[in-house]
Amino acid sequence: MVQVNEYFGGKVKSLAITANGNKATVGVMQQGEYDFNTGLKEIMTVVSGSMSVKLPTASDWQDFTAGQKFEVAANSKFQLKIPADVSYLCEFIA
Repeated sequence: MVQVNEYFGGKVKSLAITANGNKATVGVMQQGEYDFNTGLKEIMTVVSGSMSVKLPTASDWQDFTAGQKFEVAANSKFQLKIPADVSYLCEFIA
């Protein structure tokens, strides 16, 4: 079953599925700055657009563009700066 998620007053929206025992979401984010908390390890792939990311153990921001991915450890927090609308795939690893 597909689940619809909405965060930050509708500026971040995703569709969630479970496949092969793992959860994944595909979504879009509008321009803005966002803080996310993780429960599971996450692998985020930028599908279109770009985002700046500050990972939990990093002191600097990193830029990621379409086709690039990054990992975030379980039970941590990361920050995003979205300069223009972006789409993404997020895989949750148990």
